[in-house]
Amino acid sequence: MKIDNDCLLRALLRQPVVRTPVWLMRQAGRYLPEYRATRARAGDFLTLCKTPELACEVTLQPLARFPLDAAILFSDILTIPDAMGLGLSIDEGIGPRLARPIVAPGDVDRLGVPDPEGELRYVMDAVRAIRSALGTRLPLIGFAGSPWTLACYMLEGGGSREFHRAKRFVYDEPRAAHRLLEVLARAVGVYLRAQIAAGVDAVMVFDTWGGALSARAYREFSLAYMERIIATLPRERDGRRIPSIVFTKGGGPWLEAIASIGCDAVGIDWTQAIDDARRRVGSRVALQGNLDPAVLLAAPARIETEVAAILADFGHGDGHVFNLGHGITPQVDPSHAGAMIEAVHRLSPAYHRSH
Repeated sequence: MKIDNDCLLRALLRQPVVRTPVWLMRQAGRYLPEYRATRARAGDFLTLCKTPELACEVTLQPLARFPLDAAILFSDILTIPDAMGLGLSIDEGIGPRLARPIVAPGDVDRLGVPDPEGELRYVMDAVRAIRSALGTRLPLIGFAGSPWTLACYMLEGGGSREFHRAKRFVYDEPRAAHRLLEVLARAVGVYLRAQIAAGVDAVMVFDTWGGALSARAYREFSLAYMERIIATLPRERDGRRIPSIVFTKGGGPWLEAIASIGCDAVGIDWTQAIDDARRRVGSRVALQGNLDPAVLLAAPARIETEVAAILADFGHGDGHVFNLGHGITPQVDPSHAGAMIEAVHRLSPAYHRSH
């Protein structure tokens, strides 16, 4: 199936485009009043995630409001631990909680790889519904959390600032830690392959907590497992490439290593200068990012200035997907997100050869 607006897919593969494509991490979310209305109708966040027609509805909401270059599946990275039986609950004001976290090495041995068309069928049904609703208009991005990030939640029982339990486990129980990461890598690989089969056009691995590790531990406990996952993904579907994106929040020190694991694009957060990132990775991968989400709290004129600076820093040529350096926050006025998107569309063609 040919996608009408394939700007994102071409940019991820470092192919010529007429302008820089743009989408937003968490583009379907609490900053949109229409999302809040659907969320209220669902009753709670997990019901929203687990009801395919509602997940489809909120996935499409930002596309009705903004001229974005992609849809991203509305779901949560903790669907896999939930399907493994850890008892997920999510309070949007507090964060996720797992009722049955991993507390001892023996707990790891009880974990199995969830069936994407079984325990996670609701995600695949949402992908199929979104793909049908989108038609050929735009690409659909699927995603999963990285094994290390999922392990952090599974070991902590929820979110954390310091990850004391997770880090103690990997240092005190390295064999069990690797068993946990291995089963998670298998689960994420199966999950992403099923999303591709169901209709997503690109996939992204969110390594939200990789930046909490030391350099040596990052390579051992995070990067190595993402590399395994990327190696298992199909490169094509129906003769068309399926690009992959890897995003480690705080991963600036390891850009070259991330770019070498076989992914097509590397996401960077706002702490990493994009011109420096481009020099470091060269033509090996595309880059995605990296406006500070807090810029969207500023006046539209300032937002345009910051957009212009990032486009200028990346410079001429292809292989740039404009995005935030992390997810959009609930406090953002939707019109400010619109100002950012409009600025990217208006200012970026000057940086592309085919314009």
